[in-house]
Amino acid sequence: MKKYFLPIGKRQEEVLLPEERVIYDIHGNESSVCEDVVAATTEAIRNPIGTKPLREIVHAGETVTIVISDITRLCGTSEFLPVIVAELNSVGVKDEDITVIVATGTHRGHTHEEDITVCGEEMVRRLKIVQHDSRKSEDMVLLGQTSFGNDVAISKYVANADRVILTGAVTLHPFAGFGGGRKAVMPGVAAYDSIMKNHCMTMSPVEGAGCNKACDASLLEGNPIHQDMYESCKLLNPDFLVNTVFTPDGEISEVVAGHWYEAWQKGCKDLLAKAGVHIKQLADVVIASAGGYPKDLNLYQATKCHMNAQFAVKHGGIMIFTLDCPDIKEPAIFTDCFSRNDMEQFEKDIRANFTIPAFVAFKARCIVNDVTAYLVTRPENFDFVRKTGHIPCASRPPARMHREYDLSCRAGQKGLQYYHYGSCVSYAAYFGQIKY
Repeated sequence: MKKYFLPIGKRQEEVLLPEERVIYDIHGNESSVCEDVVAATTEAIRNPIGTKPLREIVHAGETVTIVISDITRLCGTSEFLPVIVAELNSVGVKDEDITVIVATGTHRGHTHEEDITVCGEEMVRRLKIVQHDSRKSEDMVLLGQTSFGNDVAISKYVANADRVILTGAVTLHPFAGFGGGRKAVMPGVAAYDSIMKNHCMTMSPVEGAGCNKACDASLLEGNPIHQDMYESCKLLNPDFLVNTVFTPDGEISEVVAGHWYEAWQKGCKDLLAKAGVHIKQLADVVIASAGGYPKDLNLYQATKCHMNAQFAVKHGGIMIFTLDCPDIKEPAIFTDCFSRNDMEQFEKDIRANFTIPAFVAFKARCIVNDVTAYLVTRPENFDFVRKTGHIPCASRPPARMHREYDLSCRAGQKGLQYYHYGSCVSYAAYFGQIKY
């Protein structure tokens, strides 16, 4: 027997497993950390991918809008934004001609304090910062229609600017394939109806078939959500992009810059090289951690663990999650949906009134229903956990884990597999930092 450790909340859970039955002991790939983000950003924007340097694209007297990620997607904005602004100033673009728009998508806007956290105090003092409001129709400009019939409207602060610079981080995304890049436009600064039209594609085109299997982490080819996002961004055709790429441990590894699609593609390729692990054999049992606090603060955040671990388990297998979830019922808009049992009606309701929390709950519940799912958590969570389709477990005694292993042996199962998502800032770590 070998002892393994899984993060749960602010502590580690110990698990004893027979080493010969573990078919994978997977670790995140070694990744270098960017020691100087300012220097890396300067280098990237002066030697860009697929386009001319930023200083040769933007000219004095032009208005420039810089699209940034909101506080739910911290990506190093406070480090690279001053570099971009300094480069614009160097060619004669004045501060008063620069607008920063927070790409909230359907999220709420920032408080003043949150603007400072994301952008830095100096940038907040010097620049005009706008909070995107997807429901404010009078602020939207129609760009055109995608091949999916999506009428794409975006913020006037972006559509009417002489030059547009997208920023963000390349991450793995549970239904768009990857974050970053074109997502700064769709859904970042898009109108609510345009966003909902795009996100509805997460559902199968066949009613009653559940989730669209083409929409998943790392999938781009044939992914309608990604393609619609790409076409939406192409209608705008932004002038430049700056995106960060993170290590599996959640530190900035590199900065990519240049053409809004080509530079982003380079970031996607590099991210997979850092965090991607090939799996040749599916396991009968997957033991997964979301990476501990704060990633398992509530079930809404922790279901990202489900959406990654599903790639490793056989149909009808066993999944064991170690999730602390002290705020397990938050937010209510999610948990009220996650505990629904009539999946047919649940799907109909989502198709009639699509929301992101409802879809996340639906997808997570579909994963749970496809396996036998155990959730190791706080005893006070047990009653609610039962409503979600999981079997609740106490974290002690360790013999509990042995009984589940014995159950798998009696069922003739052949392997155990454990995934730990580490502390990657991306919520879809693509098996990053997987270790015992």
